[in-house]
Amino acid sequence: MATIEVIQGDITRINSDAIVNAANTSLLGGGGVDGAIHRAAGPGLLQECRALNGCKTGEAKITSGYNLPAKFVIHTVGPVWNGGNHREKELLANCYRNSLWIAENTKLKSVAFPNISTGVYGFPKQLAAEIAISQVRTFLETCQEIEKVIFVTFDEENYLLYTKLLGKA
Repeated sequence: MATIEVIQGDITRINSDAIVNAANTSLLGGGGVDGAIHRAAGPGLLQECRALNGCKTGEAKITSGYNLPAKFVIHTVGPVWNGGNHREKELLANCYRNSLWIAENTKLKSVAFPNISTGVYGFPKQLAAEIAISQVRTFLETCQEIEKVIFVTFDEENYLLYTKLLGKA
């Protein structure tokens, strides 16, 4: 059975098979975790991302990790929160499912997630955490390859939220 962990820290320093990038649709870098990942990975990541021709909201694509401790980066585009009546919950769930599907089919053992869409995209943190944990738990019930999922929270609010929801408080 796979394990789920939560840590507070910098996802660019996580030593796992893959880290997930909360990317924008261009995949060419941006602010927040996306910019941090691109800076830490180096120019090779940007070059590989250019060849991917972007990514739609809710979908995911994989690249090498370059200068990161992680071997791979799974890029997923979270939804911008617009009040909750524009498929935001479904699209966020798709980010987690599609990222995990890529990890499983690439035969990765560990994957680390940031708090997708909860920064400038404005997704309510509690709801985002509930969706993330639910999707990961459901996926892990049937997966064969993934042994560990790590939720990497940048801020204390998300750390406490995930810890509580995972029953580790």
